[in-house]
Amino acid sequence: MALRLVVTRPEPDGARTAAALRARGHAVMLAPLLAIAPEAEADLGPEPWGGVLITSANAARAVAAHPRRGELLGLPLFAVGRRSAEAARAAGFAEVVSADGDAADLARLVVARDRTPQPLLYLAGEDRAGDLGGALAAQGVATRTVVVYRAVIATALPDDVKDALAAGEIDGVLHYSRRSADAFVALALAAMIDIKKLTTKHYCVSAQAAAPLRDAGAAALAAATPDEPALLALIDLA
Repeated sequence: MALRLVVTRPEPDGARTAAALRARGHAVMLAPLLAIAPEAEADLGPEPWGGVLITSANAARAVAAHPRRGELLGLPLFAVGRRSAEAARAAGFAEVVSADGDAADLARLVVARDRTPQPLLYLAGEDRAGDLGGALAAQGVATRTVVVYRAVIATALPDDVKDALAAGEIDGVLHYSRRSADAFVALALAAMIDIKKLTTKHYCVSAQAAAPLRDAGAAALAAATPDEPALLALIDLA
């Protein structure tokens, strides 16, 4: 069944997701609620790092523009999932291993695979859902967290999306993080849209992303695993 959907993830990932949904026959509107801003002056430190950690494709894209990127490319990189691993390879990293899961899976992978005495460099966003460094420290793995990008929240929903939501013309909204879901709830409230009264369903990449929507009284479904294929599978079942 063809659905009218809104994709809230940042660009360029939003456009890629929209293309995948349109290929399935759905009508898609884009409402990127976060914009990714790289930290060009991020201090990557003088340490001889044993490897690199990323929990988002945004980190790989951000470090690709960093003036000291070349110092990291020869290091092994541990990525949280397939998409972040692909972004790391596109940024020039040759030795990339994916945990194909969430931050807990990444921590387990690193503990099992890391054999270097040097600390690992965690390329992170300013806002993080968990404490990867703390989880690894508890297992005896030293890390240093460096913020290489920031997610800037949109100040309003796009006018076309706001009007379509208010008119009840949206069947579903896709959410890829708790922070963007929080932003959606706040911006809908600012637009005087009562999301709990809408028939719109919210398709979320994880239970954590679904939580703010459920708390607001909206119908929110969480993917079986925290990745896009599982999220799209929810929509295929609609």
